[in-house]
Amino acid sequence: MVTIVTKAQGPRPEDVRMREILRRNQGTITRIADHITAGGYSARKAPKPAPEASGLIISTGAASRPDTTVAAPSVRISVNGRVCIVDGNTGYQLHHLGTLQRRGGEEIFVLATDANGFIAPVAPEIAAPLGTLDGTRLSPSYGEDELAAEIGVRLGIG
Repeated sequence: MVTIVTKAQGPRPEDVRMREILRRNQGTITRIADHITAGGYSARKAPKPAPEASGLIISTGAASRPDTTVAAPSVRISVNGRVCIVDGNTGYQLHHLGTLQRRGGEEIFVLATDANGFIAPVAPEIAAPLGTLDGTRLSPSYGEDELAAEIGVRLGIG
């Protein structure tokens, strides 16, 4: 046999008595709390005045953002060797141009073309001016910055 015990509806009688005692003695409780906290108890419960603006203060709360409707392309070479054209305003990648690969102890720029085994090759209008850079070896005198500048000049990116 199973006995089901359910909670009685409404508050317990001892809770009702305690709330009544607290309600009747609220003035005394507030006076003691103010004495202990040096008036802080009542001060915390008092309504606070709304802040008022002085002078002309206009704040939208948002930082100003550059115009993202017009792309500001630039050439970026990432840490992992990806050579891309990115939008300077948003940071989004516009085109993947190729990668820097290590072959025989040298870093070589490999253009993203079908012949080099890339799944998504660059468009022909981008590949044409960069074709002679495919296989370019980087050296101490011709590093990543010079390669990025040369790609920018050939593509007309300032």
